[in-house]
Amino acid sequence: MRGVRMATRTKIEQTEESTVSATEVSDAVAPAPKVAAKKPTKSALAKAAAAAAAETNGEEKPAPRKRAASTKAKAKPASDEHDEAARGDDADADDDSDEAKKKRAASAEALPSGALVLSLVDDDDEVPVYSSAITGATADPVKDYLKQIGKVALLNAAEEVELAMRIEAGLFAEDKMSQMSDAEKKSALGRELMWVAKDGARAKSHLLGANLRLVVSLAKRYTGRGMQFLDLIQEGNLGLIRAVEKFDYTKGFKFSTYATWWIRQAITRAMADQARTIRIPVHMVEVINKLARVQRQMLQDLGREPTPEELSRELDMTPEKVVEVQKYGREPISLHTPLGEDGDSEFGDLIEDTEAVVPADAVGFTMLQKQLESLLDSLSEREAGVIRMRFGLGDGMPKTLDQIGDTFGVTRERIRQIESKTMAKLRHPSRSQSLRDYLE
Repeated sequence: MRGVRMATRTKIEQTEESTVSATEVSDAVAPAPKVAAKKPTKSALAKAAAAAAAETNGEEKPAPRKRAASTKAKAKPASDEHDEAARGDDADADDDSDEAKKKRAASAEALPSGALVLSLVDDDDEVPVYSSAITGATADPVKDYLKQIGKVALLNAAEEVELAMRIEAGLFAEDKMSQMSDAEKKSALGRELMWVAKDGARAKSHLLGANLRLVVSLAKRYTGRGMQFLDLIQEGNLGLIRAVEKFDYTKGFKFSTYATWWIRQAITRAMADQARTIRIPVHMVEVINKLARVQRQMLQDLGREPTPEELSRELDMTPEKVVEVQKYGREPISLHTPLGEDGDSEFGDLIEDTEAVVPADAVGFTMLQKQLESLLDSLSEREAGVIRMRFGLGDGMPKTLDQIGDTFGVTRERIRQIESKTMAKLRHPSRSQSLRDYLE
C-alpha cells in the first residue's frame, strides 16, 4: 500500500506539471484571459491512482499524447485543459483535427498574394467540401492582360539579333522541309531540320512576347475612335507578328523601331474597316482624315470655320469635292435618338415619309376609280374588256394586242379597231367632261 501511495503521489505531481506547462504554452501562443490553475478534479485523481496501481502490478499503460499547442486557433481555458489532459481519446481526436488544420494552412500559404479562392464549407463541421484557386483573376480583362505580358523581360539589341537569327534559320528549315518527301523527313537531316524549325518557332514566340507591351503603348493613342481598347491591341498584335516575320537584323536597327510602323499600319487599317457603321474605302478614309486635319489647322489660324473654297485651295481639289468628302465623313445618327429633356419623341418622328399617301390624294384616287367604273359601264362588254386589258385597269398589267386577241379569239387588227373606236367614244365631251377635273 505504501508503494501504491508513492506512485499515486508521483502521478498527481506529473499531472499538475503537465497541466501547468500546457497552460503556459497555450498562453504564449494565443492570447487568452488568464485563469488561475485549479486543483486536479476527483476523476483525474482516481484515474491517476488506477494508473499507478497498474504500474505497481507490472502493467504499462500508454501515456496520452500532448496536444500541439502551436496549431491551436484559439486558446482554451485552463479548466478545460485539465479535463483534456485526463482524456487520452479526446487528445487523439484533437491531434487528428490539428493535422487537418496544418494541411489546410499549408495549402492556403502556398497560394500567391492576390489569388481568388472559391470554397464550399459544410456548416455542421466546417470542413471544406470543394475548394479551388484562380490565381491572379480579376474583373478587369485589360488589367489581367497587362499583368500577364509584364512577366516577360525586355530584350536588348544582342538578344534581338540572336532571336532573329534563330527565326531566320527556322523559316529556312521549314522551306527545305516543304520540298522533302515523307521518307526524307524521317532521315537524320529531316529530323535536324525539324528541330531547327521548332527552335525558330520558339524564338518567334519569345520575340513576340517580349514586345507585346509596345503594342499596348501604341494602341492607347487610338482609343475613343470607334473601337474597343482590347480590339486595338489584338489588331496591333497581328501587325507585330508581321513585323517579326519580316524583320531584317542585318540592317542594324532596333526591332521596336521597325515594328512600330507595322503595328500602326495594322491598327489604322482595322479602324478604317471596322470603326464605322457604314464602311468607307481605305483611300477615302485617308482623304477624310487629311481634310479633318487641315480644317482644324485653319480653324486655329483663322479663328473661324474655313469655307469649302478655302479648304479646296489647301487640299488641291474642287469645292464640290470638298463638300462631298465632308458628307462621307459624317457619322450616322440613330432614328431612335430621343429628343428634348423628357425624351417623349424620337428623331425619326421628324423625318417625312415620302411614300406615305396623302389623305386628300387617297380620296381623289378613290373617286377617280368610281368615275372610271361608271364610264366603262356605259360601254359594251367587249369594248370595256378591251380597254381594261389594254391599260391594265384590273390587275395593273397592260396587255398587248396579241394577248387581248387570243383572249377574245380574234386577230390583233380587230382588237386595234375596237380600241380605236372605243377611245373615240370616251373622248366625247359627254363622257370625258367628268374626268377633266382630275387632270388639273
